[in-house]
Amino acid sequence: MSTVELGIQADGRARLRTRRKKKGFLYELVHNRVMFLMLLPTLIFFLVNSYFPMVGIYYAFTQFDFNSSMFNSKFVGLQNFEFLWRSGTLVKLTMNTIGYNIAFIVLGNVLAIVCAILLSELSGKWFKKISQSVMFLPYFVSFVILSVIVYNLFNYDSGFLNTMLTQFGLDPVDVYSKPWAWIFLIIVFYLWKNLGYSMVIYLAAITGISDEYYEAATIDGANIFQRIWYITVPMLKSTFVVLLLFALGSIMKGQFDLFYQLIGNNGLLYNATDILDTYVYRSLKVTFDVGMATAAGVYQSLFGFVLIMTVNYIIRKINDDYALF
Repeated sequence: MSTVELGIQADGRARLRTRRKKKGFLYELVHNRVMFLMLLPTLIFFLVNSYFPMVGIYYAFTQFDFNSSMFNSKFVGLQNFEFLWRSGTLVKLTMNTIGYNIAFIVLGNVLAIVCAILLSELSGKWFKKISQSVMFLPYFVSFVILSVIVYNLFNYDSGFLNTMLTQFGLDPVDVYSKPWAWIFLIIVFYLWKNLGYSMVIYLAAITGISDEYYEAATIDGANIFQRIWYITVPMLKSTFVVLLLFALGSIMKGQFDLFYQLIGNNGLLYNATDILDTYVYRSLKVTFDVGMATAAGVYQSLFGFVLIMTVNYIIRKINDDYALF
């Protein structure tokens, strides 16, 4: 194809994009009304469950009174935020929430990529399917069931761990009084439950890679490790970036079910395991401090929003194709 023909094609694509931009949202709404109609239930769901509750942000600036009407509680300005910051609670909760989520994101994605690559290289069809199913199965285990399993493993009086230690003449260990142990255990149980889900996503991305790349590399003399490093890993970059952005968007949103079901109301472990979500829940359940809980929730949302905007901006500067917007 000549340079002139390539120029004509590029000019045609540019004009097509210009025409599409000029048509605008109303044009798309009219000509794709069936698609928008199908989208309507989802939009209504988000309006009712995500946007209408934003009215409650006002409570973060009040000393909420259950005996008064919705907007008649005493206005205290930023006092709730100031108390959280000066007491050190906000710093501790932020560090715990971000620290755990960074561990979840880094270890979760790295191990998922490794497992997906290993499964993709297996030649046995049935063994591959069985392995994939076994790794994906824990994702469907509820956190309530997981908490029962964990309790039966580490219960001081009759747990599996202490039973085995006693059988070998060793002293039992009170795991539920050791905060440092739960930093490790929470990460392990999170990976056990969610690794299979991430692995399936990466495995689907690997399946979409054309076999021609691998065939050409094999002809050129590349071994299996070179094919993985120079073909598979680079091809997974876009999938990794998308998952990373979604994960960073909720980095301030801790795994409430995981932490609450495993830790419960064990105050001995709060310093190492308390996150923003569990603090908000406990503030509402124990102290009924709606203003303080809302302030923590607002801080959590704003921090997450700023973080995802910053990361998306950096990614767009590096490679615009990988940015969300």
